[in-house]
Amino acid sequence: MKITVNGIEKTLDRNAELRDAVAGEIYEKGSLISVHLSTDRIREETSDLELVTSKGSMTLHLDDGDDSKIWKSVMKNIEGIRARWVTKDIIAFGSFKTDIKPSREARMYGRHDCFFSLGGSDNDTTYMMIATEDHKRSYGAGSGRIGRITSGRHILSMLEEGDEILSVKPVISEKSFENVIVTTDMGYKPEEGMSVETYVEIALNKNSPMSCEHVLVTAGKGFMTISDGTGSYAACSDITDVEISSEEISVRSEGSVTVRTEGVGTGRIFFYKERRQLLPSHNNAGVVKRGRSILGLAKENDKITVITDQPRVLSVGMTQSEGEKFLKSFGIKQIRTGDASDDAIITEQEPEWTMHAVNEKEAETFGAPRDKVFSISLDRKNEPESVHYFEKVTGLIHKPIGTMKVHFAFKGMPMVTFDGDEERGKSLYPGNEFKKCKKGDIGITNQSRPNCGLMGIRLEDSKEFGPTGEERYGTNIVGTFKGDLKKLADGLKEGSMVYVREEKQ
Repeated sequence: MKITVNGIEKTLDRNAELRDAVAGEIYEKGSLISVHLSTDRIREETSDLELVTSKGSMTLHLDDGDDSKIWKSVMKNIEGIRARWVTKDIIAFGSFKTDIKPSREARMYGRHDCFFSLGGSDNDTTYMMIATEDHKRSYGAGSGRIGRITSGRHILSMLEEGDEILSVKPVISEKSFENVIVTTDMGYKPEEGMSVETYVEIALNKNSPMSCEHVLVTAGKGFMTISDGTGSYAACSDITDVEISSEEISVRSEGSVTVRTEGVGTGRIFFYKERRQLLPSHNNAGVVKRGRSILGLAKENDKITVITDQPRVLSVGMTQSEGEKFLKSFGIKQIRTGDASDDAIITEQEPEWTMHAVNEKEAETFGAPRDKVFSISLDRKNEPESVHYFEKVTGLIHKPIGTMKVHFAFKGMPMVTFDGDEERGKSLYPGNEFKKCKKGDIGITNQSRPNCGLMGIRLEDSKEFGPTGEERYGTNIVGTFKGDLKKLADGLKEGSMVYVREEKQ
């Protein structure tokens, strides 16, 4: 069978499953896939059909009754039939065969009604009739009412004997998504003619570089999680603790992607299903190029695969040599600083925002020796809020290598402390108290102590004091230093920079 996947036609075995259809496609496991029903399936399920005639098109809205079910079963035979006669009351198209039982019952037909008629009470010569005036009569098929012409009615006055019904097509409403399903079931069996989409693609708006970077960071893991879905939009609140300046503001059209810059949930990303007026608190970050059907049916907690037309241009975490090749692929010249050797690890890039780097055509990459970039692990399960604070202050929330500036270090001290953000630290509630603070533990002073927000790494075990020198109740443990503590402490002084990267579990 043939189906279309992300715009490309594929041929699959008759018993193929969705996993076979999306093999090799851009897709994050567990995210939504949209399946557009085949034309034949839509014809069976839709209530609105377009009758394309030699004089123009009309829309037939089907009743929910037995006669409309008969119509659906024979409508393939309708294509190609002609108007056999036209009177002041009706237009008759036919004939074709049905299983309708003859009946001489008369009934009232309203203008624009569609119904069956039997020629000579013989269902081998069934006609489709359209009433052009209100009238009461028996047409040999009982009530026989199929439905009603709801648009294109002006065509009726133009039809003449011999005019043909060229085709019968389902009327598909893109906004209602009534002919689309979404699923994560890889065992779902697609049918002939179906169309499948596995991802949402965003064309970024270069006039909003900060908002674009936020979208790129949020989509950096390959997917986003829908935090809420309404009739007007779907939203993602994966990263909301951000500060974004006002950039390009415009009408939020269907398919628009915006980023909130003010109010509750700054940084929330919105995907619009319907047109809405411009709002000063929403930056225009781009437009959805593919996957609107996924967004149209996505609900809270659903996961969606997301890509962008412009990849993120950030070389942090690569070696200087790798960074050079990477930047060059985007037409960007590399300027090496710090440790400029090929094997040095890039810890900072300037400019950091993708749109600025692409526009300026050059980027400065600061390198550090490989053994000066230390691994850490973070305890998201037990201290999610404190870990979030740590990621924000170090920059790990938006890049693979974070920076920690030494606040206090002295040879022989059982710990080293790092600058934090006192204002943010005021929101850190006391967490789980440690029983014993172990060598290598990373901690933060919580709001219960004066130096809230201060970060530290413990260099010796202690049953009383944490990584910042505070007692149990004043310390939130966020993770563990996995690197060489002797190398960390070697030569450290106030203002020194320490580079860390998270060790993936």
